[in-house]
Amino acid sequence: MRRDSKLSSILHVLLHMAHAGRPMTSEELSGYLDTNPVLVRRVMAGLRERGYVASVKGHGGGWRIVCDLHRVTLQDIYVAVGSPTIFAMGNRVDQPGCLVEQVVNQSLAGAFDEAEALLIQRFGAVTLADLAERFSQQYALHRGAPHAHS
Repeated sequence: MRRDSKLSSILHVLLHMAHAGRPMTSEELSGYLDTNPVLVRRVMAGLRERGYVASVKGHGGGWRIVCDLHRVTLQDIYVAVGSPTIFAMGNRVDQPGCLVEQVVNQSLAGAFDEAEALLIQRFGAVTLADLAERFSQQYALHRGAPHAHS
């Protein structure tokens, strides 16, 4: 089963934008993700509706961050990208009348719900500024490394 990497991808481009300190085109941002610029524009449009980014037209234009990185959390971005399913695991529902399946599903559902709530709570405690600071520290240590996408 393929994992949903939308949250990771949008955080990736947001950190590049924060580091660049200038508007970046959808083409530039899509290059960081090896994806189509149209997909980047679609996701960025959703972030624009929430006031996290803005588009700048004309020469030197592109997308720029307009929010306070200290106030936007991973949970905010998670919600902005549609609250993707956190776990690939799920309950079997082939025989809903089976008492064994019911007991197993009840037990797993409770555990899944608790784990998801804890993860989303953790997302709420981490800001984009926290990620940007960690990146800046790593960048300073590894300046010029190919993974830095400079």
